[in-house]
Amino acid sequence: MKKLKFTFLLLLVALISCERDDICAETTPTTPRLMVEFYDATETEELKPVTRLTAYGEGLANNPTNDNTEGTLVYNTNATAIELPLLIGNEGEITTSRFILEKDTNLRLDEDVDTDSNIDIIEISYETEFVYVSRACGYKSIFKNIQVSFETSDDGAWISGFEVVDTVEIVENENTVHVRILH
Repeated sequence: MKKLKFTFLLLLVALISCERDDICAETTPTTPRLMVEFYDATETEELKPVTRLTAYGEGLANNPTNDNTEGTLVYNTNATAIELPLLIGNEGEITTSRFILEKDTNLRLDEDVDTDSNIDIIEISYETEFVYVSRACGYKSIFKNIQVSFETSDDGAWISGFEVVDTVEIVENENTVHVRILH
């Protein structure tokens, strides 16, 4: 009987000392993506969809087609917003992520040689900081000191400007827009 009581007591202590942090819950915030919304350049408070947008990280895709969309974030779709996954660099160092944003992808894909899409490249520079979440989830990265610029294609820019939202000093969640692109 003493062995049974001892075993029961040992099992009870083991159960009490176990913690729920062995599994990272899906609802736990992890490394955020940069949230971008597209606005009308003349009515800057009005969302304006980008027609037939295709977006991908530089070097991850090359002229995606209907048969090969590997590496794209969105492909040939009308969009008012996009989530950009930033590269995780060394803590405290400046890291740069570049994304190709192609407007009117359908014009590149059609058989009319007189029409083509318009490609601009958005470049985001930032510093990475690692933040401890929990034993099960480990660390997540947040991004500070966001700087944005863009390059235009030879056909001219479809992006007319951008704005890093003033209230965003640190990108630490996906619940708010971080950058507004005007077109």
